[in-house]
Parts: sequence; structure tokens; C-alpha cells
Amino acid sequence: MMLIGCDFSSSPTKRKPIVVAVGHAKSGRVQLQSLLRFDTLGSFAVWLKQPQAWVGGFDLPFGLPRELVENLHWPNDWLKCMQHYTALSRAEIRDTFKAFCDARPVGGKFAHRATDTPAGSSPSMKWVNPPVAYMLHAGVPLLIEAGITLPRLHTADPSRIALEAYPGLLARELIGNTSYKSDDKTKQTPERLIARKQMLQALEVGQTRLGLRLKLTHAQHDTLVDDASGDSLDAVLCMVQAAWAQSQHEAGDAHYGLPECDPLEGWIITA
Repeated sequence: MMLIGCDFSSSPTKRKPIVVAVGHAKSGRVQLQSLLRFDTLGSFAVWLKQPQAWVGGFDLPFGLPRELVENLHWPNDWLKCMQHYTALSRAEIRDTFKAFCDARPVGGKFAHRATDTPAGSSPSMKWVNPPVAYMLHAGVPLLIEAGITLPRLHTADPSRIALEAYPGLLARELIGNTSYKSDDKTKQTPERLIARKQMLQALEVGQTRLGLRLKLTHAQHDTLVDDASGDSLDAVLCMVQAAWAQSQHEAGDAHYGLPECDPLEGWIITA
């Protein structure tokens, strides 16, 4: 089974593309095969629609907090909610979410999904730093349009399985809260380079609770270390999370390791 890991961007460019790690797993070893880059949402959409079987981990939220959806009186069925959300512009999303936050007390501005606490992830309604609300707005419609199955949320083609992944969750397990990436050239420091090397070393020896070891060529290792943005490495982290999900499925879990969760909010794999 092909595995993919996707470091997503809601506004990809040649300088900051969507990065997809492609690989496969066997006997607890996850082999990276290639890294693909897409500098437009359109080119990525075409690739998603290709008739190939895979299990993928995608670094973007697949749902909104129930508290937010109910407060806004939006549909509380996942597909209807996503269709409603997709029909809004980014400006409308920002204004709606800002009004929601402005009406709430300091320290509790954002609504959270149940998965945010165990995953340590940003609330999926955040529109800045990182703009995950726009990532959901740009990414989930592509998955729906491509006819991909999102376990626990949306059933479509059973040969293409998309799971919400979060590289930060695995990164923290490997190197704690040490920073390993930055899009800002002035912050692409030797310390962050060392952190990427440490992370890959830990992945290659299987130093995680997922029980998987990453296998890389020397050239692949250098590519992941040299990408100071961390995008290539994040795609690989998502692919490793997808490999764990696939192993759960092979062991008989129809939901790829996802626990029972709110069918509106979804859940981050391995959280």
C-alpha cells in the first residue's frame, strides 16, 4: 500500500509549495520513495484524483469545533457544514470568527476541538499564525471533490484514505519543544539544523511509541536536513503517522486507529 504524507499550504507558491512525501511500509520499516511538490491548489487537486490506492496523513484540520458550529447555527452534519464553510470567502471567515472571539473572555477566545488537547494542536478556527482555518477551507473541499474517504467523517473511495495528521505531535515526541524549522531566513539557524538531524536520527532508529523505523537514502536524508523550512520533514512525519494508521487497519481496525470521536470535529491520528 502506498503511503503519503502531506505538508499543506492554503496558498501554495513556487517558493512555498505543498509537499507530499510518498513511500511504503513493511515489517515496521517506513521507506521514503520520493518528495513531490505542487505550487498550485489546482495541480494538487489533479494529483489527488488519480486512480491510485493510498493511505495518507494530511497536515490540515478536517473539522471545526462543535461549540463554534452550534454557536453560529451552521449545519452540524459534517458534509453539510463543510459545504457551507466552503461557500464562504476567507474575508467572511475571518470576520465571523473574529466576532466570535471578540465576544469571549481573555484566555478563552477560541473554541477548541476535543482532539486539540491531546494533540497539542492549534484550534482549527485560527486564521493567523498558523492560518489553519484557511487550510481547512482550501484543503478539505479538494479531498471531497476527489472522492476520497475520510474515516469517521466521510465515506467515498475505499482505496484512497485521508487522515488528519499533525507533524508537531510526532516532532515533540522526538525532540521535545526544540524548534527545528522556520520560513524566516534569519531564523534558519545551526541550532535548528542540528534539531532536524536529531529528529531524523531518532526516526531512523524507531525511537517513538509508534513502533516504526524510517528508512532513507543518504540523498533523502540530506534533502530533509537541508530544507530549513521544515516542510519536507513535516511531510515525512505525516507519512510516518499514516504508516501507523495503515498498520492499525491491517491489524483489523476499520477506522485506521482513530478512536470514536465527534463526527463533526474529527480527530488527529495518533493523538
